[in-house]
Amino acid sequence: MAGLPGKAIIRLGRFIWSQQWQVMMSQMAPASDRGDYQRPESQFRQTVGLESDFPPEANRYRLLVGMGCPWAHRTLVVRALKGIEAAIAVTVVSPAPEEGGWVFDQPFLGHRSLAALYRQAVPRYRGRATVPVLWDDQQGAIVNNESAEIIVMLNDAFDGLAQRDADLYPEALRDPVEQWNAIIYPAVNNGVYRCGFAQSQGAYDRACDDLFKALDQIEAALSHQRYLCGDRLTLADVRLFTTLFRFDTVYYSLFKCSRRRVADYPNLSGYLRDIYQQPGVAATCDLAAVKRDYFGNLFPLNPGGLVPQGPQVDLEAPHGRDRDY
Repeated sequence: MAGLPGKAIIRLGRFIWSQQWQVMMSQMAPASDRGDYQRPESQFRQTVGLESDFPPEANRYRLLVGMGCPWAHRTLVVRALKGIEAAIAVTVVSPAPEEGGWVFDQPFLGHRSLAALYRQAVPRYRGRATVPVLWDDQQGAIVNNESAEIIVMLNDAFDGLAQRDADLYPEALRDPVEQWNAIIYPAVNNGVYRCGFAQSQGAYDRACDDLFKALDQIEAALSHQRYLCGDRLTLADVRLFTTLFRFDTVYYSLFKCSRRRVADYPNLSGYLRDIYQQPGVAATCDLAAVKRDYFGNLFPLNPGGLVPQGPQVDLEAPHGRDRDY
């Protein structure tokens, strides 16, 4: 204890850091008066379809994605499961906090930043420049930047271009898919962010309780069926998978989702491995990028920028989910 700074220095440091933390968090993660994280809505919500200004065509559209982002990861998983990699290109961006957002790994249409591309598509645009983006190369336009809608379009509108026979949103299962989505999005997908970006103890406690209540519910459901909606993989599973993939490595520690790990849930952990081992899915998973993007770039949560070496996660181990239920 002899090496600690004096009381006055500690108090001053805590005061300054607290003030700066609140400023940074308010810009990075807007919150309610009670400190609850409030995710802004996506702004581009057009659709690809035969009756749309954006008809489904091969080699016309591309996905703009960040490899660390779970929302963008959804679109890559669906692209792989459908086998439409040859029809829809991918362009990668990476977070650059010093530049205020995402930047292209390689310049795209003369732009270095995603924000500049947004402004090309919509002059004087001042909103958030987020991923994923479904981009139309032909019109030079943003079609959509809401992941939940993009994955439906990839499944439905581009089905005629698919190389794999995978309907992830079948008509007969749409109601249960949406029922699961209504649980998973607020409590799990966004729930981990509600934990990590909470700006009061009460906000954190509410988010943490919701998160693990939902995970317990999912664990129970998976005890008697292979996937969320039975024996068939659906978009509900895709939406859950990309959060689970990051959970033990990032959210458990950095976002304080530390009541339990996915590895502590027998059914949920096997389910994670099951989806990871589906054709094409592993190739969409870049755990090094995930760790780098979260630990290295979320400065208010990890000021030192140190990227942990662990934990070791073996997603190639047998999943045991193909048994009879």
